[in-house]
Amino acid sequence: YQKKLTVYLMKKIKLISNLVSFTKGSKEAILFWLIVLIWFLSYPFLPLNFSEEKVSFEIENGSNISKISKQLIDTDILKDSFRFRLLSLAYGKSESFKRGQYEVNKSITPLELLNTLSNGKEILYSITFIEGQTVKKILDTIKRNKYLKKTIKSYDDDTILKLIKSDYKYAEGLLFPESYYFYKDTSDAEVIRNSFGIMIKKLDDAWIKRAPNLPYKNKYEALIIASMIEKELGKRSEARMIAGVFVNRLKLNMKLQSDPTVIYGMGEKYSGNLRHIDLKADTPFNTYTRFGYPKSPICSPGIDAIEAALNPSSTKALYFVAKGDRTHYFSNTLKQHNAAVRKYQIGK
Repeated sequence: YQKKLTVYLMKKIKLISNLVSFTKGSKEAILFWLIVLIWFLSYPFLPLNFSEEKVSFEIENGSNISKISKQLIDTDILKDSFRFRLLSLAYGKSESFKRGQYEVNKSITPLELLNTLSNGKEILYSITFIEGQTVKKILDTIKRNKYLKKTIKSYDDDTILKLIKSDYKYAEGLLFPESYYFYKDTSDAEVIRNSFGIMIKKLDDAWIKRAPNLPYKNKYEALIIASMIEKELGKRSEARMIAGVFVNRLKLNMKLQSDPTVIYGMGEKYSGNLRHIDLKADTPFNTYTRFGYPKSPICSPGIDAIEAALNPSSTKALYFVAKGDRTHYFSNTLKQHNAAVRKYQIGK
């Protein structure tokens, strides 16, 4: 760049020198061309200061410097195209602009703008999957995102499992909740594969660091418990304590009795109010009617829930009940639990 900038400056100085000679060196002419010289020399380094704080625009494939300069003027980024075109020629970048969606702020200089367009520094868009979301909600978020290129015909479990090359039977719980950044027209398939890869990596890392004597036969069972912890959480600081209760129950072959599993199994039948009759209605996810684990995770757990499932608190608690302030009361015996239910639930 230094060599190209030197060539650019020398060309300008030579041009001004020739013009001064042509005008026979009058003081007025020298002053005028000195101002012109400063105008040219300072141009690459001065902020463009257009009217908006940020401006987005798209460069189409095959666009040349003339078309791009006009586009930049139309979007009020450039006031004139002559100097920017001259700058791009001096740097040898008039044919090297990359297609894509760009966003620039008003403090950008012409030289920075030139490098941005020639290096393809496009806008990074984001999509966020939230802890506790079901795979259906995550896929709906993907389908609604207008910047992702849609390449998947059907978002059913079989298609998703085939896409991520998973041997699991269900897609639920396999996508890691996080914010993902991508360029415009990145495929939906790429985001899904990336999310699955991160979930497996997080689960693998937590499995290696797991506490001894856990009841899980494999990582998938740990993931199921992590999803239950995620849905039970009010405050994330309680994750390990909730995990401790579930682990204790599994070790004693007690039913897990987790309301969120019942709600998940009800699907669209759930109206927002979990009734006593619902707890008795058997589904593959009802942990009040069945021993052991539900048949799959019930949501995508965050890293707190995953790590808690594999490193639970050491506790004798077998029960917990919501206190109404996003925390829980933990009990060691059924008698203590029933008293807590009367206090925090029935007594409201």
